[in-house]
Amino acid sequence: MTIAVNLVVCAGVVVLLLGGVFALSVARDRHDLIDTAWGLGFALVAVTTFVLSTGDLLTRALLTALTVVWGVRLAVHIGRRSVDAEEDHRYVTIRRKAGGHAGMLPKVYLPQAVAMYVVSLPVQVGQYGTATHPALLVAGVLLWLVGFGFEAVGDAQLARFRADPAMKGRVLDTGLWRYTRHPNYFGDACVWWGLYLLALHGWWGPIVLVAPILMTFTLARGTGKPLLEGHLGRTRPGYADYVARTSGFFPLPPKKGPVAG
Repeated sequence: MTIAVNLVVCAGVVVLLLGGVFALSVARDRHDLIDTAWGLGFALVAVTTFVLSTGDLLTRALLTALTVVWGVRLAVHIGRRSVDAEEDHRYVTIRRKAGGHAGMLPKVYLPQAVAMYVVSLPVQVGQYGTATHPALLVAGVLLWLVGFGFEAVGDAQLARFRADPAMKGRVLDTGLWRYTRHPNYFGDACVWWGLYLLALHGWWGPIVLVAPILMTFTLARGTGKPLLEGHLGRTRPGYADYVARTSGFFPLPPKKGPVAG
């Protein structure tokens, strides 16, 4: 099928997925299921495109496999974390301000759908056309590995920290968290810049540059970061000091003075 048909089909896939997640979330009376669906949505788009696309097999296989591995790992991690846990306070706050379930559609689900679709554009269009240059393939895979490592290791360190009763109420400032307050966000950005490099062939390369830029901006300035850090600043003694000495996104050596987040 053509790229245009693929884009339409994947738009439908995203709408159906998040529409189903919204319906289930209303029935459950909690909306943090969308965090688990986030990674799965990208994996679903990648597999759908692999089935429909006609481009170079190696490029298609790499884009699909790396997206699925990233998406499934993220979904499993978030899904396990949410079992027997209270609803994420960010969604509680958003729903209260939005006036109920219906208000979550324009506040959460529509922006998530648009972001998922736009960010996945390199995975979609990159599976059409000729092979990506070997140098870009190598660079893309290496950058993906750096990002995946940062995200997986950072999540594991945080999970271990939260599971230790002695750490209750304290701030994680060791391991990767010593160098950035959000190693998982930084890792996500690297993953998607790596996937963009894999898709950097053909006329669409400059056009889909918007995808990794949007993902990086969302992770660095959005994704609930202000709500999350505001909540931690109110509930965790010492968090303000941690913010002052630790980079908010890019890994940097800790500083004694305030650090721009």
